[in-house]
Order: sequence, then C-alpha cells, then structure tokens
Amino acid sequence: MLTPQSRSQDFAVLDDMAYLNSAAEGIPPLAVRDALDQYFQDKRLGMAGRVPHVAQWDAAKALTAEFFGLTANEVSICSCSSEAYNLAAMALRLKPGDEVVVNDLDFPAGATPWLQPSCPASPRVWRNRGGALRIEDLVPLLGPKTRLVTVSLVSFFNGFRITLPEVIAAVREHSPALLAVDVTQALGRIPLDLAGADLIVSSTHKWILASHGGGLVGVPAARSAEWTVPAGGWFNLEDPFGATRFDKAVSKPGAASFTVGMPNYPAVYAIRAGLDYIRSVGVAKIDAATRPLVLSCVAELKKLPVELLTPDEPEHIAGILAFRHPKADAIHQRLLAANVHVMCHAGRLRIAIHGYNTMDDVERLLKELRAALAAE
Repeated sequence: MLTPQSRSQDFAVLDDMAYLNSAAEGIPPLAVRDALDQYFQDKRLGMAGRVPHVAQWDAAKALTAEFFGLTANEVSICSCSSEAYNLAAMALRLKPGDEVVVNDLDFPAGATPWLQPSCPASPRVWRNRGGALRIEDLVPLLGPKTRLVTVSLVSFFNGFRITLPEVIAAVREHSPALLAVDVTQALGRIPLDLAGADLIVSSTHKWILASHGGGLVGVPAARSAEWTVPAGGWFNLEDPFGATRFDKAVSKPGAASFTVGMPNYPAVYAIRAGLDYIRSVGVAKIDAATRPLVLSCVAELKKLPVELLTPDEPEHIAGILAFRHPKADAIHQRLLAANVHVMCHAGRLRIAIHGYNTMDDVERLLKELRAALAAE
C-alpha cells in the first residue's frame, strides 16, 4: 500500500489483478490474517483466552474512537451496520407524528428501519438531483416533527460526498433532529471530521480492510440518553447477573448499549489489525496518493459513451465513481475476463480506488473498458 514493496508484501494477491472494488470488499493485509490466527490461538486457551480477547476489544475501541474523534467510552462494536441502525431505531422510541429524513443515495441499512410498516414515524425522502444531495432540497423536509436525519458521508451508490458541516448546520437551524452519519464508504479512505454528528456507524469489511461481522458505533457522550438501546441481552446491561436481574433490565448508556451479547471476537481482532494498519500508513497519505487516480479516472470516463452517475464536482468526490450503460453486465464480464474487478448491479458499474491501487490499475481498467465498449 502506497509503495510497490509494501503492496507486494502485504497484498500479493493484487500482483496480477486490477482490483477496484473496495467499496464492496476490501482486500485485507497480512496483518489481518495474523490477527485472525492469533484469535484462534487465544481461543484455544478456553476461558483464559478471554483476557487477550478483552485486550483486543479495548484496542479496537480505542482505534475506532481515534478515527471517529471520540473517546473509547463513546464507541462500541456490534455485528454489522444493519444491526446498528435497527438498534438505533429501538433507542429512538419513535411515535406517530414523528418524521425521519432518509435519502435516495443511501445504502438500505441506514434507510429501511424507518420504512418498515411497524415504524410509527413518517419517512421523508431527500432526493438527489443529478446524483447530488443539495442542502436546499433538505431544508424543506425539516421541521419541528423531525426526529432524525440519516445520511452517508460518502454514498455507496455513486460516491457523492456530502459537505457534513453544511448538513449539520441545516439540521440544527431548521429542526430538533438527531443526525446519524454512516461512514462505511469513508472510514480508512479519506480524513474524517465528524464533529457535530449524533450517531456514527460503519461496516468493517470494506475500506478498513478488516473482516465481516463487525459494526462500529460512535455516540458522543452528550447524546447518550437519546441513543440508549432498550434491548435484552447481557453485555449491554448495567447488572445482568445481579440479585434483581429478573425484576428489571437497565441498559448501559449510549454506545455501550449497542453491543447486546458476546462480542464477535474474531471480527474484533480483525478490526484492530485493519485499523492499526490503516493508521500506520496514514489516511491523509492514502487520500493524497489516490485522489489523482480518482480524478484522472473520472476525466477519462467523461469521454466515453456511458452515463456518469457521479457528479463531476471534485469537492464532492471521494474514492467511488459510478456509471450506467445498457450493456453493463456484458461489459462487466469482459472486465472480469481481463482480471479487472469492479462492482456491477442493475446496469450500474462502480469503481472504488484505495491505497493499494496504482495508476497502472486505472489505466488497465480504462483500456479494457474502452475495448469492451467498442465491442458492444
């Protein structure tokens, strides 16, 4: 990552492959393999293995807090971002008449809990224009009944990056709502400044190069009361084995309430290793090295007979580019045959550029893409 030597050493699988699909699945470095091996060795200790398990848990929380701009007590880890949002829906205790603002560039995990028939609140949809979410379209959706606005910092769909301070300012000025921010497509790829967010959520198997089975949750201490999950369990409870355990259950406040049962320790080991690896390289360095690749790629895509879905606005571009073509599936198959890996879904092709990518990867993609388009 960032040098030919480290790329070859840590990501040998990429030597013959142009892998541009980190928005779906990140390629883990050897450090993550070693961490999972260590989990196995620790698990073999039986109950004594819980001592190193807890040490990994604490280290993963501390690293997550560092990336989120919070303290370790303000973060926790559940099983995935979908679980985090469903638990968040429980915490809000929404009532009829409440409103929740979602948007049409978001991943289903952050939007669908509020769309279920059982949800008493009314959803309002912040719709994109030309692939962009505009603040002037958000403001009319906000009002005294707005309880939550949920948004991704970077859209999984087309890579549009919101200007978070502008969103926060609009939400604060026009409503009493809480703001939930999904950083799945940003964490480990671009520098983060999440000050003002009320809930932070991320998956773990994409840009931070860890494993499945993790969901990172951040709750600033000032918002603990609003985000305390009233769920059954034990790890999330104040006194699960005390004398009054069958009289009442009291959740720990804030982030701690999002881990309801035994942590997924294999994922925790991988999260610690992935975040530690990303930190050792430096997110600012990753962004600086990959941004020219992203801008060069979008400039060339504009010359091709495709429908570019990513707005051509550099300030709103992170690591994802997307376009649509009627023969997307056939083009995708030709790219795969050339060992060029991107995402294809419902006529949309998505490119994701990370720190282990090079200009050679981008040029290889464009060469094969031009050939595939010409063949179609």
